[in-house]
Amino acid sequence: MRIATWNVERLKHKSELDRIIEFCRRTMADILVLTETDSRIELPYPYCFQTSPAKEIVPDLYRGTENRVSVYTRYDCIKEHETYDKYTARCVELETEQGNLIVYGTIMGVFGNREGSYARDLQKQIEDIGRLSRQGNLCVIGDYNCSFSDHYYYTKNGREALLQCFQENHMTVLTTDRAECIDHIAVSTAFLSDTEVTVEEWNMDKALSDHKGIVITSRNKRDKSVFSLRRLRKKAGVYKFL
Repeated sequence: MRIATWNVERLKHKSELDRIIEFCRRTMADILVLTETDSRIELPYPYCFQTSPAKEIVPDLYRGTENRVSVYTRYDCIKEHETYDKYTARCVELETEQGNLIVYGTIMGVFGNREGSYARDLQKQIEDIGRLSRQGNLCVIGDYNCSFSDHYYYTKNGREALLQCFQENHMTVLTTDRAECIDHIAVSTAFLSDTEVTVEEWNMDKALSDHKGIVITSRNKRDKSVFSLRRLRKKAGVYKFL
């Protein structure tokens, strides 16, 4: 299973739209969460779940094509979960080959971590995470506005609150060791049992966005092949462009 996320910076580099789309496709992700995104990014997924249009709440700032979070997936959705803010977080429960997974796509601090709203929104999201983690295996994915391995961009209180939240809810942040990385993927530790996880990044020069993209691959330790992943992709009827 491959899970990826990227903040595309509100298509600031829209002249590079084709390259942005190509990078998204190259992730070969079974679950892809884009943040600060735009409906002009069209991807060949059977399902896409989006937060409500951002223009509804800040009409002078956002274009009509913009929304804060989009969850693309090849998996069937069996349930949609409510979040604290329909404009900032989107949550769906997916049926995967490793079992059901609740995917919480989000931006933690839509105007960065220095605004007063950051602490308030973070607390609401921590409450969401606690509630959802009690309902099943959970993946919290998107723009955390917090680096964990360095001093690149974070607040001490925000970092400590997130690490405590994930520890209390028995989750593992798979991307904490990445330098200059504020976009992360955290997954219930139980969901990762008997798996090996690798992490890759793209847009390292930040030419297409001011964020790097990040993708994790989870493979069963007892199955070193990628047969099951290929079978899933073939079943989905996609990736004809590869």
